[in-house]
Amino acid sequence: MRRAVTVSLRDTRSEELYARAVRYLPGGVNSPVRAMRAIGRDPLFVERGKGPELIDVDGNTYIDYVCSWGPLILGHAHPVVLEAVVEAAAGGTTFGAPTAGEVHLAQEVSRRVPSVEMLRMTSSGTEAAMSALRLARAATGREKVLKFAGAYHGHVDGLLAQAGSGLATASLPSSPGVPAAATANTVIVPWNDVDALVRATEEHELAAIIAEPYPANMGLVPPCEGFLELLRERASASGALLVFDEVISGFRVAPGGAQELTGVLPDLTVMGKVLGGGLPAAAFGGSRALMEQLAPVGDVYQAGTLSGNPLAVAAGLATLAQLDEQAYLRLHATTHALADGLRDAAGSVPVQIAWTTGLLTVFFADEPVRDYAAAQRCDVERYALWCRQLLARGVYPPPSQFEAWFPSLSHDAEHVERTLEVAAAAFAEIA
Repeated sequence: MRRAVTVSLRDTRSEELYARAVRYLPGGVNSPVRAMRAIGRDPLFVERGKGPELIDVDGNTYIDYVCSWGPLILGHAHPVVLEAVVEAAAGGTTFGAPTAGEVHLAQEVSRRVPSVEMLRMTSSGTEAAMSALRLARAATGREKVLKFAGAYHGHVDGLLAQAGSGLATASLPSSPGVPAAATANTVIVPWNDVDALVRATEEHELAAIIAEPYPANMGLVPPCEGFLELLRERASASGALLVFDEVISGFRVAPGGAQELTGVLPDLTVMGKVLGGGLPAAAFGGSRALMEQLAPVGDVYQAGTLSGNPLAVAAGLATLAQLDEQAYLRLHATTHALADGLRDAAGSVPVQIAWTTGLLTVFFADEPVRDYAAAQRCDVERYALWCRQLLARGVYPPPSQFEAWFPSLSHDAEHVERTLEVAAAAFAEIA
């Protein structure tokens, strides 16, 4: 492994690119969290990636734990994925017509994900979540949707209420431009709050309950024991559909996502990130009876010009083919070692480490984080300082307290060891 070295927080080419970027892109970026404003610095401009490492435009190397926010479970530029994409591109980049690859990918997803008999592909998780809720409303004849505070399901108007992820980073309770009517049918409940969930399902006629089974957009906040089972029970009892947003957890925490891991099966599943193997792809799926309510079989309309793009399908199939039982055992071991090591490296600095296979968060908090309110009480200024120290030493963490780390199969024991050395030094600087 090429050893990460101390790097400058401000470099000539990065500065020049950022100065140009802010003239043509809002904030100089195409997605808010990339701006790194939450940790008090300008964005890092990447030139290339290889395995678990990123190289920026000034030649600095970083051990990468963002991994494009989750899709790169195999690491950057995996040769099998690159070969599949190049081969697909040689035949044409898009057709607006069915391809064999779409069928193969749908079959593979159905084989892996317990609740999915059929699926419809989209190009983004936002589209998939929006479409799944449209289908749920059509199937139930109801309009209200229950979501959890701190959960982010894409930038759908009706779900941008007490959302986590970038909205938490920017301290925005919602977003300007979202009409009041768009969120009027959104019911918000604290995550892991049994009484609030039961009360809401008794007081409202819900079309759907949407949840990340392993929420990772307020940082990773796993469900308390029995909470997912209660979601399933309350959805069934109230006549609502249970929708699992597995854009992050799908194909990452287990071959069939969190629903395989927990045994709790939703009515509809939203998927993305790993599904596209690093290219834009997402999907939603469920039973045949539900999915055949979509056009052209049924009346619920949903469409997308680039849905099932052949390059993304090829990357997704190539990625899933690498994710066998041994791969998940390795990813679990890597995440476990990283989590335990970060806990030890913190020393006197009060942190809470939440983790599951392929996901972790370092919360700068005195007590375990069980919900969005607790996440918001974290010491974000100290987290920001720690992140800057990591970057200065060649480790690239998520530049927000409210995002998860994404270890990959390309991170080996040496990368973890180096990361922990850097983390310990960074903790010592802020102790």
